[in-house]
Amino acid sequence: MKQEENEFMRHELRLPELTVRGMILGAILTVIFTASNVYLGLKVGLTFSSAIPAAVISMAILKMAKNSNILENNMVQTQASAAGTLSAIIFIIPGMLMIGYWQGFEFWQTLLVSACGGCLGVLFTIPLRRAMVVHSDLAYPEGVAAAEILKVGSHDKSDEKDGSGVKEIGAGGIFAGIVAFCTNALQVLGSELSCWIPVGRGMTQLPLGYSTALVGAGYLIGIAAGLSMLVGILIAWAGFVPYYTITSPLPDGMTLQKFAGSVYQERVRLIGAGAMGVAAVWTLIMLAKPVIDGVKESLAALHTPDSEKGKHRMDIDMSIQSIAMVFSVTVVGLLGIFYAFVSPEGLPVSENLTFTFVGVGVAVLMGFFVAAACAYMAGLVGTSSSPISGIGILAIIVASLVMYALCSSFGIFSMPGGEKFATATAIFTTSIIMAIACISNDNMQDLKTGYLVGATPWRQQVALLLGCVVGALVIAPVLNLLYEAYGFPGALPRPDMDPSQALAAPQAALMTTIAQGIFSSTLAWDYIYIGLGLGVVLVVVDQLLKRNTRSLCLPPLAVGMGIYLPPSVQTPLVVGAILGYFLRKHMKAKYGEEEAKAGFRRGTLFASGLIVGESIVGVVLAGVIVASVTNGGSEAPLAIVGKDFAGTAEYLGLAVFVLALLVFSKIVLGSKKA
Repeated sequence: MKQEENEFMRHELRLPELTVRGMILGAILTVIFTASNVYLGLKVGLTFSSAIPAAVISMAILKMAKNSNILENNMVQTQASAAGTLSAIIFIIPGMLMIGYWQGFEFWQTLLVSACGGCLGVLFTIPLRRAMVVHSDLAYPEGVAAAEILKVGSHDKSDEKDGSGVKEIGAGGIFAGIVAFCTNALQVLGSELSCWIPVGRGMTQLPLGYSTALVGAGYLIGIAAGLSMLVGILIAWAGFVPYYTITSPLPDGMTLQKFAGSVYQERVRLIGAGAMGVAAVWTLIMLAKPVIDGVKESLAALHTPDSEKGKHRMDIDMSIQSIAMVFSVTVVGLLGIFYAFVSPEGLPVSENLTFTFVGVGVAVLMGFFVAAACAYMAGLVGTSSSPISGIGILAIIVASLVMYALCSSFGIFSMPGGEKFATATAIFTTSIIMAIACISNDNMQDLKTGYLVGATPWRQQVALLLGCVVGALVIAPVLNLLYEAYGFPGALPRPDMDPSQALAAPQAALMTTIAQGIFSSTLAWDYIYIGLGLGVVLVVVDQLLKRNTRSLCLPPLAVGMGIYLPPSVQTPLVVGAILGYFLRKHMKAKYGEEEAKAGFRRGTLFASGLIVGESIVGVVLAGVIVASVTNGGSEAPLAIVGKDFAGTAEYLGLAVFVLALLVFSKIVLGSKKA
């Protein structure tokens, strides 16, 4: 690492970073990735991280230009990944149509909420950079993977003994790409093993996801985060799900398997959200000192501008003056658009101003809180695996409670449509918070990549701001296009449309239901209270482990994620973390420290390749699906088997997954025999 950093420092004066051609390419990739993410997020509730595909595409294109370099490619992926992640605002904003408050997506309101919220997310993570990137051992799996891709693409052979890494990354990329194509496009391989197990009068699930990219991410996040997520899975699926299915009556006309699934969605995930809320608060408390130190350092630079001259460029963030200017512009923009949102209701000006200042104030204050939590989650398990919707659940609860208090004091609920207005203001407030959360989650991965390849932080932060603005321009038109084509549950633009073809928008539907439950006093608070209590217990257990043992810990946020996230997403992360731990332990015991380090590097490169391969196939397939359904075609245009092949595909997928683990082990062990 030190040798690579020194190499970048020697050449830093003649390596351009933020170039016009790079910004243009980043803008084009932003449009493509944002559109793809919006569709997939509305359809299945998942988005993909666009950082690595953007880096690969940038290297391929800019390689044809004169004097392209690793830092320029890094800026392109930084800009594109920020906007691609910003599309996760779709996890809440469609709720406006579901409750009938909007008849279509308001362009300027959606644009400014996305752009201003995203820019605030960038600003809020600037004081966290030193604490969570430079002086932290957090894994940042996608950030590390993107850095490895960029280094290999720049033909940097700083370690001749192990080669440039092209072979390992190429092997991982090709392998994962083929598996992802056979799984998601041809559908001849299953994506998970779903084994339902009766437990007395109840039922639970023994899940296993087959994603090779998540195995790679699990290898990078390490054993502590992996085992913590496993604990969360066990709490959910060996504890709460069988308990509630045993003790609750089976609804009429519902199978036990479907009942267990609904218990997880409607009860256990609320428990997980509550646990994550406590863990996020604790994380913020733990980060308070380094964050305050970072702010003090920035303020000191403001009073003594000459102090920046003595710093290396890799340690210079945006100036405090620039941060203050961007912050002021974004807050003014949010105040203006929030006032425009509430003013058509015909309320007195004083009440409109109160809603505006309270709504924006809640969004900004809670936004800083979630920025720190999301940045930590990204470092812990990666961007793609972070439970952003869990943060959204906490945000919609807080926003709804605040708006409930305001609407009650102003007598809004006694007016026609008062409850709908209250729900809409809560959703609008949460949209700002979600935009902040999404970018914060992605931003730290990009800053980690930049730190590893020798980028200038303030230039990266400018690229992230550009990405937010460009991505925001795309979101509203794409949302309107998809709404007119398919509609959402309970919100069809034309009466002759088939409701079964509507885009599910699962996160938006869940958060809207929670908001409506608060205003109608029907929300199941008991499960959130249980989660809060569990979160306190997890924090105490983690502190006791750290105090009484040298190496054991149980990050409470990772456990909360284990409860909240679908098991098919988490199990491959756990498998990758455990596989990496035992491989490294085996190499160190049998061949020594040096060979163990070489094996770890080979594993890191191969894991990066796995993430690259699956990500690129995901991007390409998203484009194919969008093109197909837009022209009236199938949502699985490349599938070569029917639904009756699902059982066989599941076992074929398991066989290929085991093969992937064997190949991974062989790559790490290299020429050594286990």
